[in-house]
Amino acid sequence: MAEGFRLRVCFHKIGRLRFLSHLETGRAWERAARRARLPYAVSQGFTPRMRLAFGPALPVGTAGEREYLDIALTRFVPVAEVEHALHAAIVPELGPVECRYVSPVEGSLASRLTIAVYEVEIEGGSPQQEIERSLVALMGTGRLEVEHKGKQKVFDLATALPKEPEVRSSEGRTVVRMWVRMGEQGSLRPEVFITAAVGTDRVASVTRTDLLIEDDQGWRRPL
Repeated sequence: MAEGFRLRVCFHKIGRLRFLSHLETGRAWERAARRARLPYAVSQGFTPRMRLAFGPALPVGTAGEREYLDIALTRFVPVAEVEHALHAAIVPELGPVECRYVSPVEGSLASRLTIAVYEVEIEGGSPQQEIERSLVALMGTGRLEVEHKGKQKVFDLATALPKEPEVRSSEGRTVVRMWVRMGEQGSLRPEVFITAAVGTDRVASVTRTDLLIEDDQGWRRPL
């Protein structure tokens, strides 16, 4: 996306639409861009495609409050007009949160977004202190071995979880907030970590609340 106008869209994926696959989400946004009559750029070659790029994929069933996509436009359209058109072109459960133009030479979302923030709701009514002790005990082991597609993968927890998980309880709900590092080697699924710490069948829901860029200045949002 080195030429033209690069529009960054922050959107959510909530409710029943959290069960859409990454591919289905991409198709929905392509249709929305067309319905909104955005002047989108297309790729070169025999099968031109809309120049659309997403951030890290959400696992099916996980909700997202601040997901991102970049779309290349051939001309400038005021942000307020874009937001109005997109809200009218896509269902609310997949709607835009905010939009902004960014530098066309900035690195891709997939490469720059390396920290994901999750909230995991736990069922069962265990006291907050008990859950905190379980999480601390698992973090203290320093590693977690996970089986995925018949293969064993070992996560160094200090690297995979760059900040200690936080637990809060209110009105009968217990939620664990987690910061997970993403990269070429993959990332630790938060529900896998929670299950290893507190037992099976305890995860009620998982929501990715934020995606962050990690650089010399710390962690920050891409918008």
